Amino acid sequence: MDREMDREEIRAYVNQYCHLRDVQYAAYEMYARTHSLTAKELFVLDILWFTPDGCLQSEICERLSTTKQTVSAIIKKFWKQGYVSLTESKTDRRNKIVRFTKAGREYAKAIIPPAADAEIRAMGELSETEAAELVRLTTCFSRHMKEKFARIREK
Repeated sequence: MDREMDREEIRAYVNQYCHLRDVQYAAYEMYARTHSLTAKELFVLDILWFTPDGCLQSEICERLSTTKQTVSAIIKKFWKQGYVSLTESKTDRRNKIVRFTKAGREYAKAIIPPAADAEIRAMGELSETEAAELVRLTTCFSRHMKEKFARIREK
C-alpha cells in the first residue's frame, strides 16, 4: 500500500500537472491564433463541427465550463460573420440552437478536421491501456477539483 504523501510532495505533483495542462492549452491557443481565433472560439467551432444538427448555447456553456456571456459573445461574432445561424428552441425560447451555415461549415472545414486529427494522432501514440488510464485519472482528478473549488465558493 502507498504511504501517504506529504503536502510538499503533493504540491510538486500539482505543479507538474498544471504545467502539462498549460502545455496542452497552449497548443490549442497557438493553433487557434494561426486562424485568428482564441482557444475558446476554436472549442466552439469544434463543438459545432461535431454536432451537425446544432446544439443549444447552454450546452456549449456546460461543455466548456464557461459563462453564458462568453459563449454569447463568441456566437455573436460567428453570427455576424455569417458562420452560424440561431434558432429558438421549442422547449425554451430564451435558449438558442446554434448551427453552422453553409459558409460556416466551409470555414470550419479547414480548421477543425486537422485539429481533430492531431488530437487523435496524439492519443494514438498511447497504448489502449495508457489512453484509458489517462482518461480515468483525469476524470477522477477533475471531479475532485470541481468539488474542492465548489466548497471554497460556498464559504
